[in-house]
Amino acid sequence: MQLGNFSVSLAVKDLNASRDFYETLGFSVFGGDPAQNWLIMKNGDCTIGLFQGMFDKNILTFNPGWDTDTNKLDNFTDVRELQRQLKAKGVTLTTEADESTTGPASFVLVDPDGNPILVDQHV
Repeated sequence: MQLGNFSVSLAVKDLNASRDFYETLGFSVFGGDPAQNWLIMKNGDCTIGLFQGMFDKNILTFNPGWDTDTNKLDNFTDVRELQRQLKAKGVTLTTEADESTTGPASFVLVDPDGNPILVDQHV
């Protein structure tokens, strides 16, 4: 099962303080909108998202259809197909993608330790 590009979405208390901290670790701003309280930062192939006031927990994030630089891949497994495969294996989803649609969609599941996992397709 190919879930796509991986990143960690961090729920931060102070976007500027977190940006400064991760810049000292070699990360640089790659995208986002500080006016909307979110930034995407990269260090090589490592990607983190900083999100202030958007959610309560850190989230493991997978993006089907993207490479590590958010370039669209020609071949990838659509989020709805990933959802069908997981449901067929008995995995419970907390939110689901509408399987009658195409293009961008997402679903969420939670691991046994309560960590949310977002599978978020943008293409």
